[in-house]
Amino acid sequence: MIKKESSNDTRKRRHTRVRKNMSGTAEKPRLNVFRSNTQIFAQLINDATGTTLASSSSIELKIKNGGNAEGAAAVGSDIAKKAKALKIKTVVFDRGGYLYHGRVAALAQAAREGGLEF
Repeated sequence: MIKKESSNDTRKRRHTRVRKNMSGTAEKPRLNVFRSNTQIFAQLINDATGTTLASSSSIELKIKNGGNAEGAAAVGSDIAKKAKALKIKTVVFDRGGYLYHGRVAALAQAAREGGLEF
């Protein structure tokens, strides 16, 4: 019997394929996005040292419904504010294997409006 690949396994394969050509540095970290059914998370990652410089999530911001576009936009603006505090202007956007649509696009747009360039 052949096991059917789950949609999360497919997303992980896409993410691995994209990550082969993408890396974050201290000056230009990687803005990684992870979304679950009910929450959304964003991290600024320095891949040279393997450290997380800043993070934000709908849980941290205590958003009642973090699984919608408004929650994603709030996380995007918060991560942009934290990046500004660290004097980070440009990032590499890592959509995490998700389509650039809906919550992922809302987070990215809010981060751009908050002053991040990518």
